[in-house]
Amino acid sequence: MNSVRCTRLAGGLCALLVILFFGLAASAQQSSPEGESDRCEHLRQFTFSWQFIDQCGMQPRGGTSRGANVTLDPEPHAGWQALQKPGLSDFERDRQAILAMAGPYRTTFDFLEIVGFQTDFEPAAPYQSWGTEYVYVVEDRGDFISLQHIMVMVYEDQQGNISEPMVMKHWRQDWQYEKQDLLVYAGDGRFEHKNLSKDAVAGTWAQSVFQVDDSPRYESIGRWEHLPNFSTWESEETWRPLPRRESSVRDDYDVLIGTNRHTIIPHGWVHEQANYKTVLNEKSEPAGDAPYLAKELGVNRYRLIKDFDFGPGDRYWELTGPYWKDVREEWSRIISNNKGFVLQKSVNDVPLFAPLFSYAQEVYEQADYDAEAGRDFIRRTLDEYTVTDSES
Repeated sequence: MNSVRCTRLAGGLCALLVILFFGLAASAQQSSPEGESDRCEHLRQFTFSWQFIDQCGMQPRGGTSRGANVTLDPEPHAGWQALQKPGLSDFERDRQAILAMAGPYRTTFDFLEIVGFQTDFEPAAPYQSWGTEYVYVVEDRGDFISLQHIMVMVYEDQQGNISEPMVMKHWRQDWQYEKQDLLVYAGDGRFEHKNLSKDAVAGTWAQSVFQVDDSPRYESIGRWEHLPNFSTWESEETWRPLPRRESSVRDDYDVLIGTNRHTIIPHGWVHEQANYKTVLNEKSEPAGDAPYLAKELGVNRYRLIKDFDFGPGDRYWELTGPYWKDVREEWSRIISNNKGFVLQKSVNDVPLFAPLFSYAQEVYEQADYDAEAGRDFIRRTLDEYTVTDSES
């Protein structure tokens, strides 16, 4: 079984394949309901929705592909069981909650605008997608934990045939205890450092979220709360760039300002978001007295599954892991050596993930990684896509 083919010799094709993959992933896993109307060919409606708006106009974005059936695991997650052990210190219980996010999951993503703040507001179509992904523990140093999401997707066509698996590196989340130096998004592609006092971060964990190409997305602190049947962490308010699901279709706002919550439950975990879609002025500040367009809620559910073949993802990560480690280290160098920097969306109309993914695919197909050549390529590539304070 092969992952998506993507070589450096066909860079444009590589980018198209990656975009195609994410387009396919942005779809409904369930088949269309029986009895749907002729004019709503693939109606999929949110239960929590805009009841008096035409149903067809509010179909969730994302297509209609269907994944292979999966088997939900009825047993409590091993991570959940470790979290429930008596006698754990507060610090160790927090750690176990973070580690409990690792494992095999069927994941669903739902986003819906729930209120508009402009007089001419019309809600955008909701967004739904799904995936089957494994969350790997990349590193565990006690007070630092890194989790990498790898998607392994298979599709079922109308004849019931199952496709070959498509493997794709997804997002990453790093967790660090009592972190004082945060990298925050400041708008217009710019990231900069924010220093917090020891008192402000006492007992907190910082979550850093990274894009598929390991570029930074957002970072914030929060505290874990542990209750008998769930554990939960909520961030402080954060700024974040538009995600691909929005930047590909929207240009009427500039930044998401919101909070996110991670809740661990016996059979998986849930990631909730509450985001304000915000317009910025030329100084990268909220524009005027009424900069907010709408409020969006997001609910991403990670449900534990079993007997799903994540072997192709294991092999991809085994072969490309050293390369992606070098990508992470080069990003760490850029972040630590500069007061701030601007991440460009694209260079010559090519987004950053395209050359990085293409090189990773070459490493995968050759089953060999020349670290010296790889580091040189990574350094040159990231230098093309970042403008540091020393260069501006």
